[in-house]
Amino acid sequence: MWKKRFAALLILIIGIALGFFVYKSEPVGGHAPARPHFLTSYFDKHQMPFKLGLDLSGGTHLVYEADVSAIPQAQVSDSMKVLRDVVAARVNGKQVSGVLGVLEPLIQIKEGGVGAKGSEQLIVDLPGVTDVTQAEQTIGETPTLEFRLKSDKPAPPVQATVDEKGNVTLPMIDPYAQYISTGLTGRYLSSASVQFDQNTGAPYVALNFNSEGADLFDKITKENIGKTLAIFLDGQPISTPTIQTEITGGQAVISGSFTPQQAKDLASSLSYGALPVPIHLVSSELIGPSLGAQAMKDGVRAGIIGFLVVAIFLILWYRLPGLVAVVALSIYVATTLFVFKLMHVTLSSAAIAGFIISIGVAVDANVLIFERIKEELRGGRTVSDAITAGFDRAWLSIRDSNISSIITALILFFLFADSFVRGFAITFLIGVLISMFSAIVISRLFLRAVATKDQSRLTAFLFGSGLSSAKANVVTTK
Repeated sequence: MWKKRFAALLILIIGIALGFFVYKSEPVGGHAPARPHFLTSYFDKHQMPFKLGLDLSGGTHLVYEADVSAIPQAQVSDSMKVLRDVVAARVNGKQVSGVLGVLEPLIQIKEGGVGAKGSEQLIVDLPGVTDVTQAEQTIGETPTLEFRLKSDKPAPPVQATVDEKGNVTLPMIDPYAQYISTGLTGRYLSSASVQFDQNTGAPYVALNFNSEGADLFDKITKENIGKTLAIFLDGQPISTPTIQTEITGGQAVISGSFTPQQAKDLASSLSYGALPVPIHLVSSELIGPSLGAQAMKDGVRAGIIGFLVVAIFLILWYRLPGLVAVVALSIYVATTLFVFKLMHVTLSSAAIAGFIISIGVAVDANVLIFERIKEELRGGRTVSDAITAGFDRAWLSIRDSNISSIITALILFFLFADSFVRGFAITFLIGVLISMFSAIVISRLFLRAVATKDQSRLTAFLFGSGLSSAKANVVTTK
């Protein structure tokens, strides 16, 4: 028995430590909460504030217009979806205003409608990102990669102009116009990496195309041997190699006067996805929270009141097991919030709703267990035996219920692109998984730690429930 009580005490201490960390690592009003002097320096260096969604904390709202004039109408929709996915990967994988990734960006496609080809827009909402300039650079710097063949048509004659002082001015020649599109763009790119020439040691960027891009690249090189195939990045030529032979396998090289750092930066940018279509920023704004700080305080206050009401009900109705459930639920809440901080989960209003529902699932599991224990006690079992049998009987129902909840959360997360739906799904999924552990492991361990073989009226009352009298649960032995 003492081993069970020691394990229960250890879990209780761990739960208190997690709750302490969640509270102390959260800045309040821009300042860390009061803490003992010996912990001041630690928590100042290890603050992990919750990441709030755009509807709670505000953030950056960007609107981009995509130039799809060069894409066949039938491919516009697919190209915009690829663009959305590329920007999402870019936002989640790179630092935005000092925040490593944004778990819940809202990236939407606004179609131009019938006959409005060329006016498709991409709307990007970044919760918690307050540096608009940094956000614009993070998204806008993603390059547009193209492979273009040098045109056989002679360049138009250049006409110089002479001003009054006799200064001769030659017009700028656009190198982009001297090359024609091959259809091979960055949307066919699967990876990019930095390599070094074995002879010269010069860095270059190795590209690998997907199967469709490999076939197209093979066709281009086969039909244009001896011609110049220029590699353009954002409309500027970065390499103008001549096709010497047919190239199979879907591999290409970007070489030039790169420093190792320049080659690394280029490969990194291309790895996050070259944009399938050019985009330019139409508008940007820094928006405030739609719910506001007061609504956040009211929501927290309502959550605390709701938890206290549930705790009072459990204690009054289920007595000692109810008190054990309240302690287990407190550890569950602290653990879940700690995981949210550890995984940098963005808490929007929808995500918080998912977490609250998962608390209800955890309460439901405890109620089911206690009812099973009560039935075993009425059948004449001792408290210790009733706890074991009650958990065994309740486990199958809890398992099936939670598996159905997990399946629902996975469907919402993987089949819906809307970030708020996915935010709800991820917090609900995490909450359900932790609630299973809380109900089956923590509650069970705590109940076994307080279980007794004493069959007194006090024991019967503590492990009774509702309005049942203490005598109803007394077991007499001869």
